[in-house]
Amino acid sequence: MNEIDVLELKKMKDNSEDFILLDVREKNEIDFASINPHINISIGEIAERHQELEKNKKIIVMCHSGVRSANVCEYLKPLGYNVYNLNGGINSWSELIDSSVPIY
Repeated sequence: MNEIDVLELKKMKDNSEDFILLDVREKNEIDFASINPHINISIGEIAERHQELEKNKKIIVMCHSGVRSANVCEYLKPLGYNVYNLNGGINSWSELIDSSVPIY
């Protein structure tokens, strides 16, 4: 599985690279802590809603720690999506990049 860390994601954002940040957490988690801009399709909805994603774009999949996003990557990759798991999820983002994002 392809993975990136939060330092790579920060560089991509700073360089205005063209990618989708797919957050697969639940709405209440996103309301508490999020990285913007993002698209939210919870892990429970991914099977019904994955067609909303563009297959020709790099998709960085994130969750709280990287476990749910890894599962979503494993689901989307065989469907033809260019997916990368965000290693450490939003927890790592909070710890290493932006301390204003609450840790939970």
